[in-house]
Amino acid sequence: MSYRELIAELDREHAEALSDTLLDIGALSVSVEDADADTPDEQPLFGEPGLVPEKSAWNRSRMVALLAEDADPDMLLTAAANEIGLGAKPAFSVREVEKQDRVRLTQAQFDPIAIGERIWVVPSWHDAPDPDAFVLELDPGLAFGTGSHPTTRLCMEWLEQSVNPRIAARLRLRLRHPSDPREEVWR
Repeated sequence: MSYRELIAELDREHAEALSDTLLDIGALSVSVEDADADTPDEQPLFGEPGLVPEKSAWNRSRMVALLAEDADPDMLLTAAANEIGLGAKPAFSVREVEKQDRVRLTQAQFDPIAIGERIWVVPSWHDAPDPDAFVLELDPGLAFGTGSHPTTRLCMEWLEQSVNPRIAARLRLRLRHPSDPREEVWR
């Protein structure tokens, strides 16, 4: 299935209401961003956890709504604008979203990571660069992230220093999300 993006610029007062209404009437997803990003007029929005930020929206917002291939962008935007009482629908453009294998694109970002001298964190779609090393097979984002976080590195470096090398060389550990249908394998 192919998709299309409906892109419109809105003022602060209408961005959230219009995006919520588009979601309610058929948009697959909607993002709202600063229309002035990367310009001198860019407005960062900050807020501490648990506190309401002083500003909750940008002066000018760019709304990007992902639509199914058969959705009519003009009809959806007109209906959403009418629903929230906007006098006229905002000017908009439509961009085709090329069909891509998102799983492969995501996987291409992750290569095996060497930790210390004898440990490799290896995504399941890669072969271990050193099959004699201690290999932690980990699918990024599904179980524990990527394995590159500093605390993960520190723990694994400690393991490398503390575990008997003869035992570690025979271990291969697979960590998977509990919903993963593949059978767990521990050797």
